[in-house]
Amino acid sequence: MSNLSKRSTVYFDPSIHQALRLKAASTQLSVSDLVNEAVRLHLIEDQEDLQAISDRVNEPEISYETLLNDLKKNGKL
Repeated sequence: MSNLSKRSTVYFDPSIHQALRLKAASTQLSVSDLVNEAVRLHLIEDQEDLQAISDRVNEPEISYETLLNDLKKNGKL
């Protein structure tokens, strides 16, 4: 663990904790490593979602009612 690491207490559901400990043992990683990677992946997903929203900010909006009417008109509903 790096000197720059911060310590935190996390409470897991007992079955999740057991699964996490088993995975750590079977992959020869620490529970901390697994949790850090999971959080890192979640943050990357958030960043990708925010980028997708930013990329689409200038797209025209369509109401739900208009969408349904269009789907019906085109035989999709």
